[in-house]
Amino acid sequence: MNEHSTAEILDRNALLDRVGDDAAFLLELAAMFSEQRDRLMAEIHAAMQAGDAAALARAAHTLKGSVGNLGGSLAFEAARRLETLARNGQLQEAREAAPQLEDEVARFERALLRLAEELNRG
Repeated sequence: MNEHSTAEILDRNALLDRVGDDAAFLLELAAMFSEQRDRLMAEIHAAMQAGDAAALARAAHTLKGSVGNLGGSLAFEAARRLETLARNGQLQEAREAAPQLEDEVARFERALLRLAEELNRG
């Protein structure tokens, strides 16, 4: 497993600019992301199991937008890769790429929650 810098996982400055250093708002966004992540990862798994490339591309695209809006560069790239593979009908390659997406999204979520906690502590 590669170790990535926090800046590669989460663009802290861009996210803080977006939320205006508002800890409560960031906590709310982090909670919303967690809920959406659970749903989208379930959709990704279901689409892969069903061999539904279109559904896989849609779920990966939505996840890509979500992490991108919150400054998650590596998770964004992993979701973009999965979306591209699905759009190209490369389901076996998508299945092989999915664990990396899960890892990157988990790292991103941990970084997001850490940042929210830091802001909340003041």
